[in-house]
Amino acid sequence: MPEITVRTKSKTYPVYINKFALEDVAEKWTKSLAKYSHVFVLTDEHVSELHQAKLDKILADLTAVTYYVAPNGEEAKTFRVYEDVMTKMIETGLDRKAVLIAFGGGVIGDLGGFIAATYMRGIPFYQVPTTVLAHDSAVGGKVAINHPLGKNMIGNFYQPEAVIYDTSFFSTLPEREMRSGFAEMIKHALISDQTLLRALMDTFTQPEDFYTKDLTPFLQRGIEIKASIVAEDETEQGVRAYLNFGHTFGHALEAYGNFGKWLHGEAITYGMIYALTMSERIYGLNFDSLEFKTWLQRLGYDTVFDVTVPYNKILENMRHDKKTTFNEITMVLLEQIGKPVIFKAEDELILETYTQVMRNGGDIF
Repeated sequence: MPEITVRTKSKTYPVYINKFALEDVAEKWTKSLAKYSHVFVLTDEHVSELHQAKLDKILADLTAVTYYVAPNGEEAKTFRVYEDVMTKMIETGLDRKAVLIAFGGGVIGDLGGFIAATYMRGIPFYQVPTTVLAHDSAVGGKVAINHPLGKNMIGNFYQPEAVIYDTSFFSTLPEREMRSGFAEMIKHALISDQTLLRALMDTFTQPEDFYTKDLTPFLQRGIEIKASIVAEDETEQGVRAYLNFGHTFGHALEAYGNFGKWLHGEAITYGMIYALTMSERIYGLNFDSLEFKTWLQRLGYDTVFDVTVPYNKILENMRHDKKTTFNEITMVLLEQIGKPVIFKAEDELILETYTQVMRNGGDIF
C-alpha cells in the first residue's frame, strides 16, 4: 500500500492511501487503538449514514467507543458544535489517555483536530478522511473552527498520529463535492509543477472522469508536495504560506456567503483565478488563461463571478485573513507556474483586479 511519511519538527507520522486503506491497516490499527482508555469518533450525519458500518467493524473488539455525529458541512465548524462535543467528551469521562478519530471530510478533520488539540490541553487523534478535499486538509496539522468574520480564525497547529486515506469512500461523493476537492489538486499543481498541471488537464476532461479514472497518484503527489513544504515550515512562518494560493480571496468569499453559498473548493477556484489575474498584471505570468477556463468549464466549474458581491465586503473579509499583518493584505501570486511568491497587495491593486473582473461582466478571464 502506498505510504507517505510526513516529517515535522513536532511529529513524524504516516499517510496510508489506497482504495482499501482501512482494510489494509485494520489489524495493526486496532492493536494501537486498544492502548487508549477510550476511542471517541467524530463524524457527520452524511458519513455516519453511509460509512459508519465500515469503521464499526474495525472498532468492534474495543470496549470503550463513543460516537458524536455533527451536522453536515461548515455548520459543524462553529463554537456551538465545538462546545457541544467538548461537553459530550467530559460527560463521557474521557481522560488524557483517550484518542479521537476524525472520520469525515475536511470540516470534520479541522473540527476534530482542534478538539483533540484543546481537550485537556491535547489528546492524540487520527485523521480518516472520506473526501477528495481532505487530501489537503488532513495532512499538515492545521486544525480550526470558523468565526462569522473569518474562516479558520480560531485554531492551532496539531499533527495527527496517522492519516488513513481510503479512497473507496469517493464513490458516494456527489459530483459537486468531487469538484470542490479537485480544486485543491489544481492548486498543488499551480504552485509546484507545470507537468503535474498538464497531466491533470489531459487526464480529467469531463466530470465523469472523477469517478472512472484513478485519482490516487494525483492525490499522492499533492500530499507529497504539501508534506515537503510542511517539513520545511510547520507553523507557516514562510514557505507554507504558498499552500494558501487562492485562499485569501477564496476565504473572503466563503465568509461573505456565510460558509454555505459556495463550497470551499468553489470559492478557492475563484480565488485562484483572481490570483492568476493579479499575477499576470504584476509579474507578467505567461499562462494560457483561455485554455484553463475552457478546461474548468468542461469539468463543470462556474467561471463567471457573481457581480452582486460587493467589493467592500470582500476587502473587509480579506483584512481578517490570518496572513494579514499590520493591516497589509498578503497574496500568494505566481511568477510562473510552480514558482509562487508572497506579495503585499495594496488596496488599490486589489480593487483594480476586482474591477477588471467586474468589467468583464463577471467573467473571471
